[in-house]
Amino acid sequence: GARVWIQHSLKVWEGAEVVEDYKEKILKVATEDGKLANALFVLSSTAKDGEIEEKDPYENGSRNFLYTEIKKRRMPIKSTDKPHSSEIQEFIFSEMHSQEDGLKGIVLVAINPYDELPIYGADTIWAYRGQAMGDLEPHIFAVAEEAYTKLEREQQDQAIIVSGESGAGKTVSAKYAMRYFATVGGASTETQVEKKVLASSPIMEAIGNAKTTRNDNSSRFGKFIEIHFDKQYHIQGASMRTYLLEKSRVVFQAPDERNYHIFYQMCAARDQLKDLHLGELTYINILTTISDHQDKFHYLNQGESSDIDDVSDMKTFQETLEALTLLGFSAREQVDIFRIMAAILHLGNVKIVEATSDKAGSGDSDGSAIAGEDRHLAILAELLELDIQEMRSWLCHRKIVSMKEVFFKAMTVREAIGARDALAKHIYAELFNWIVVVINKALENTGTSQRFIECSGHLRF
Repeated sequence: GARVWIQHSLKVWEGAEVVEDYKEKILKVATEDGKLANALFVLSSTAKDGEIEEKDPYENGSRNFLYTEIKKRRMPIKSTDKPHSSEIQEFIFSEMHSQEDGLKGIVLVAINPYDELPIYGADTIWAYRGQAMGDLEPHIFAVAEEAYTKLEREQQDQAIIVSGESGAGKTVSAKYAMRYFATVGGASTETQVEKKVLASSPIMEAIGNAKTTRNDNSSRFGKFIEIHFDKQYHIQGASMRTYLLEKSRVVFQAPDERNYHIFYQMCAARDQLKDLHLGELTYINILTTISDHQDKFHYLNQGESSDIDDVSDMKTFQETLEALTLLGFSAREQVDIFRIMAAILHLGNVKIVEATSDKAGSGDSDGSAIAGEDRHLAILAELLELDIQEMRSWLCHRKIVSMKEVFFKAMTVREAIGARDALAKHIYAELFNWIVVVINKALENTGTSQRFIECSGHLRF
């Protein structure tokens, strides 16, 4: 009845349950789909090549195991359900120490458990405070403590690089490292500095993270964060630089993916944002009404996966609002942000069609046009406070400037749709950059920083 993990050619690891005691070095298990399988007993690091470990696999009360190709040795697992992330980290960390070349620098291999674990609270933070690397189990707090200790003792700037594939846990790892510094580097008198540093996370996740097929909260941009400390090693401020924002996601999402979280948060809070026309019911007849919720926007419905399991967009929207207020965004600035975001959504719903020909008897035209009654164009012009006729013209025409003349050329439907999407991406990117600038001003330190700890995230392809 013990739960174990066995190797699988496609899943890598597959959960199973022991159905019979091991006999002649073979363990009979039943996989999660009900199939019976024979699992070879695990080799030990002390066994010679080809030999079978003779030790009792159930010693010390451990009835679960993992298998590794690093040293072909057994890893005891304490959990009766699934391996605990810290146990896996400790095992891999010990294997890295055992390599002939030794451990190069301070390296932590973190495995995303895709679950909330009670190992990142204040009690855990203070448990790692003052402990040398290796004294306790491998943990992101151990790496953060090592950086903070070196900052204090050696008085040299430190850097933490968080790297990995999409879904590896880079965003959360960097967030926990910042939480550690905000806790141990807090001033004796409570200030807003530490809170502001942490408040930048929900804002950046809202405008820079999205659901992908591999990760429900994937960062679609790179970031470089500097945390500034004073002479007493209290946090004095921070700064952030971003790069490589995935602008294409604004106008296109692959199947089972979403656009950036902020759009869905706004749609969930459409009752609070009535002027943005995100949830207005449109009367068709006595039996039919349509609602401009998130599934009706072209820039939001292409992935056909508008919701995330166990995540409330309404709740996260409130967290985003609180973070914006804490970081000094005025009420007017917040309104402007949401108006521009909503304008992008309505821009994607502007329908561009072939222009009718002026010549009698002509079948079609190479030009494009927008219907005179297009509701989304009217809302777009209202939100951005632009002339609707100017928008109608420039979404379907382009200006060509030569040495002597200026030409106005009608675009085809395909060209006009491409230009519309390019405009949406540009608006979003500029708004993203402006938000980062405002956040940096809020986090800017007033005095002279003595030392820095840098935390950067990199996506490995």
